[in-house]
Amino acid sequence: MKQNLLLLVLFVMFFLTACTAQTRVKNPSYALMLKTMLTHSVPEVSIEEAEEMDNVILLDAREKDEYEVSHLEGATWIGYDDFDKERVAEIPKDARVLVYCSIGYRSEKISEQLVEMGFEDVSNLYGGIFEWSNSGKEVVDENGEPTKKVHAFDKVWGVWLDIPKENKVYLRK
Repeated sequence: MKQNLLLLVLFVMFFLTACTAQTRVKNPSYALMLKTMLTHSVPEVSIEEAEEMDNVILLDAREKDEYEVSHLEGATWIGYDDFDKERVAEIPKDARVLVYCSIGYRSEKISEQLVEMGFEDVSNLYGGIFEWSNSGKEVVDENGEPTKKVHAFDKVWGVWLDIPKENKVYLRK
């Protein structure tokens, strides 16, 4: 009896957690992958919440070639592998900052560094530019012009990007 009750409680907890995660991204498999990939160490913002944010500084924590293919309008590239604190030196520590990458892993790590640097209001875009694009939101190219193309990182990660194949850009093998 106790085992059955415990199993029921665990099932309900898993179900509620899965339902909550699924509301942040459309694809349940993507939601589950994100739940396991991210440590959830910084506040996370859904696509819908991001659209409602005013006076936010957008920071792109992908590599420069990814940013040049497309990025969120108004975003500033800060990088990941070669992240340099000097790239954010001019941003006030009390500014509202939203960091994103492809899926949210790299941006979570950069967000952690920003918090360590004293930034007070840092969030991670849950699902990253992949979910932004999956939701039909606009991205712009290096010239600030709207584009349908998104850097898919590589063929393994590109499966989470639900856009036509011809719009997925692979610059890595």
